[in-house]
Amino acid sequence: MVYDGVLLTAVLFAATAVLLPFTGGQAIGAGQSWYPAYLVMVAFGYFGWFWTHGGQTLGMRTWNLRLVGSGRGGASWAEALVRFVGAGLSWLALGMGFLWMLVDHDSQAWHDHLSRTSIVDAS
Repeated sequence: MVYDGVLLTAVLFAATAVLLPFTGGQAIGAGQSWYPAYLVMVAFGYFGWFWTHGGQTLGMRTWNLRLVGSGRGGASWAEALVRFVGAGLSWLALGMGFLWMLVDHDSQAWHDHLSRTSIVDAS
């Protein structure tokens, strides 16, 4: 999760740099409600692409982990969206959705249950 966080930060910086020609090189103001929505869409694009194309983000490859969908193949875009939103809810609940893995009999987090996906050993 930390590896993907670092990579996602770089992707978000690049996505912001793409906007600079449209803002005349000026910083995006705090009152721009479209900007956080844009960043969330970019973040979903990052995770969604990797989850639906091989099931591994770059961080997951490092740890030999792979996401599988309900059909035991790669996740669909719908499953990826539900997983992404569910992970956001897990964070909003002060990380409780992630800590749920410690007590779950299948070691799954809330977003795994919601999206009917699971993380498996890829080796």
